[in-house]
Amino acid sequence: MKHKNRNGRKTIDYLVIFLIGIVLLFPIIWMFSCTFKTNEEIFSSIRLLPESFSFKYYIEGWKGNGKITYTQFFLNTFLLVIPTTILTVISSALVAYGFARFEFPFKKLLMVLLLAMLMLPNAVVIIPRYTLYNKFGWIDTYMPFYGPALLCCNSFFPYMLIQFLRGLPRELDESAYIDGCGTFQTLVRILLPLMKPALFSAGLFQFLWTYNDYFNSLIFINSVRKYPISLALRMSLNSDSVIQWGKVMAMSSVAVLPVIVLFFAAQKYFVEGIATSGLKG
Repeated sequence: MKHKNRNGRKTIDYLVIFLIGIVLLFPIIWMFSCTFKTNEEIFSSIRLLPESFSFKYYIEGWKGNGKITYTQFFLNTFLLVIPTTILTVISSALVAYGFARFEFPFKKLLMVLLLAMLMLPNAVVIIPRYTLYNKFGWIDTYMPFYGPALLCCNSFFPYMLIQFLRGLPRELDESAYIDGCGTFQTLVRILLPLMKPALFSAGLFQFLWTYNDYFNSLIFINSVRKYPISLALRMSLNSDSVIQWGKVMAMSSVAVLPVIVLFFAAQKYFVEGIATSGLKG
């Protein structure tokens, strides 16, 4: 009897999860269906399925605006996002290792400053950042993204990794020192493999945030030839007097695809990095 009740509860739970999933996925499903519809179909009908299936909006949308196609926009996006993500993970791991494992002067003060940066809105620092980057000659380049990533300017990631490292037993470090490892070798050979879930989570967060970032790209990048996909999609809304929403939806569907693939490919490490706090001694 108890076994039947448990099976019944599981069935209900799965049904509720399935219904919630359908509700959450509906905007994406609707967007994909609109890639095959004309403007008249989109605004005059509530049908999800189009009257006919044609890939003309994908073909026309990929041509982009003028002489710049979405091939260039996607290359720009990955040229912007991938180095930024890699530099963020490396710099955050080094900073977190220093805070979690070493004692140095003004450590508590620096930790307070690190936490204070989490509460600082981007709107407060955007003008000083623009002025500084303009003096460096970084405007209309990707350096406003590479530089802060290299110097670990996003406090969220080192803070997350610090909490993960504090859950790893210090005995691991001591054993590595006894075996002849230095501090850097201990980080690379012992701690980084154990930090893999947290590193994947940090990398996934940074990839998604940079990939979807519209505001900073709009401020620091001026040349259309250097636009990432977020600016390219917005530019397509101003290209014609009458917007062909099928083309916009087609390119939006293509733009969302890398993010969806990455999330499902790395969701195991993402969940582990969020849910766990390291090894328990």
